[in-house]
Amino acid sequence: MNTTTAPTPPFTQRLDSLFARLSRAEWEALPAHTLLIVVFTAGPFYGAFMGSYALYSADRLLLCLYAAIKMPLLVLVTAGLCLPAYFVLNTLAGLREDFPRAVRSILAAQAAFTLTLASLAPITRLVYLTGVTHRFAILTNALMFTLATCMAQRILWRWYRPLCAKDKRHGMMLWAWIVLYAFVGIQMGWMLRPFVGKPTAQVEFFRSEGFSNAYLEVARLLRGK
Repeated sequence: MNTTTAPTPPFTQRLDSLFARLSRAEWEALPAHTLLIVVFTAGPFYGAFMGSYALYSADRLLLCLYAAIKMPLLVLVTAGLCLPAYFVLNTLAGLREDFPRAVRSILAAQAAFTLTLASLAPITRLVYLTGVTHRFAILTNALMFTLATCMAQRILWRWYRPLCAKDKRHGMMLWAWIVLYAFVGIQMGWMLRPFVGKPTAQVEFFRSEGFSNAYLEVARLLRGK
C-alpha cells in the first residue's frame, strides 16, 4: 500500500533552514537583514507573553503590547550602545578588517537569543497561570533570559570560531563584548521596565519614577526585601 507524506509547510521549512544555518554558522546564507528580521519577530513574540502576567482587566493587555515593543529595543539598543566602544577596541587591537564579520556574529547570537525566548514563551505563560506572585514572575523571566543567554553565547562562540582561528586576539575581543553587553544590557532592561508589571500598579510604557541603579535593585530583589 502506498503512503504519502504531507508536504512540510513553507514557513516550517524556512524556520528549519534558519535553525540549521544559525547552528552551522553559515555566513553568506544569513545576511544581516535576515538576522534583524528574526530579532524583530521573535523578540516581540516573547515580549507579549512576558507582559501577560495578571491579565485581570482589559488595560493589562496594553502591557503585552508595550513589552512586545520593548523587547527588540532592549536587544538592539543595547548592542547599538556597545558597538562604538567595541569598534574602537577592535581597531586598537588591529582587527578592524574583521569587524563586519564580528558584527554579523553578534547579530546571529541575538537572533538565537530571541528565538530561544520565543520557544520558552508558552512555559512563561503556564507559570503565570498557576497564580504565582509578581516577584516569582520576575524570577521566572530571569530564568528564561538566562537559558536564552546560554544558547546565544553558544551560537556566538560558534560564529566567532573562524575569527579566533585566524587571530587569537579575537578571543580577547569576544570576552570584552560579552562583559560590555551584559553590563549595559542589565541597566538597559531596568530602564525600559516594566515588562511584567505589578497587578496593582498603573499600566505605563516606562516607570514614572527617575532612573536608578539596576544592580542595587536586583540585589535587593534576591534578598527578598
